[in-house]
Amino acid sequence: MKLTLLLFFILIVPPLVAAEPPKPKPEPPVYLTAAEGGRDYADQGEYTNDWGGAQVIALGDDAFRMVTYKGGLPGAGWDKETRREIDGKRDGAVVRFAGADGYTAVLADGTLTITTSSGGPYTMKKTERRSPTLGAKAPEGAVVLFDGSTADKWAGGHMNEAGLLAAGCKSKRAFRNYSMHAEFLLPFKPLGRGQGRGNSGVYMQDRYEVQVLDSFGLSGENNECGGVYTKARPSVNMCLPPLVWQTYDIDFEAAQFDADGRKTKNAVMTVRHNGVVIHDTLEIDGPTGGGQAESPAPGPIQLQGHGNPVFYRNIWVVEK
Repeated sequence: MKLTLLLFFILIVPPLVAAEPPKPKPEPPVYLTAAEGGRDYADQGEYTNDWGGAQVIALGDDAFRMVTYKGGLPGAGWDKETRREIDGKRDGAVVRFAGADGYTAVLADGTLTITTSSGGPYTMKKTERRSPTLGAKAPEGAVVLFDGSTADKWAGGHMNEAGLLAAGCKSKRAFRNYSMHAEFLLPFKPLGRGQGRGNSGVYMQDRYEVQVLDSFGLSGENNECGGVYTKARPSVNMCLPPLVWQTYDIDFEAAQFDADGRKTKNAVMTVRHNGVVIHDTLEIDGPTGGGQAESPAPGPIQLQGHGNPVFYRNIWVVEK
């Protein structure tokens, strides 16, 4: 090789160096107690007055969103029509919200003080709702799948130090037609978004998923809490704030098949979320998400794991 050509490659052509792989984005912080969540968690929650209700959602980095409902909170008087979203920002010890048409609100010490173009100030006080079926006792003859004493009835089941069942397991027993009760707890992930905000799911027969997700204050879609995943949105979003125990009470009827294995009737379920019917005799025309194929065979109940610390307790089934 001529000297001039060799110098060209040395001076002009850069050496081949392996590119460094992109660094993964850090996971949003996850809080499992109200104390860990700090003042953002303390300010988040539900507020009411005689006009209606409001839900305040902490979004991390001092950002908040307030959703107001005329008539009352979802499932407790809301007219299902008048809903308004206003963004807010922490300002020291208070959170300030500002919307169009002179609408402002200040949140401090468990009180929302609201001023609108038509008047004010109006106040809303913080309230904490509790599912009426929380702690429901298994009736006589029920199959108790989890009572806090052991996870032995679950394939892949494991408990945390508090005696709660972690998501990511399936019942060893299979079921066909039944009613079930389950209680779940979502983590507080203020910087999480969409499906990354405390994701899990309760699968009927390992085929049909009722979504479990921190959807507090959202519109209520088929991939949010209470939705039959990708199939049907809940009639009302009954998701309570994270770190508050919630309930599913589900009546399930399996799909029916003829002697040749052809489906003659869709599966049907009625779902109560925190005591409110959100799906009433809903027909499901096939498996959802990662659900198993339909067949005449019974199937287990799955508590889907998505890498989020979602926990369950007080799970029982009454077979029909």
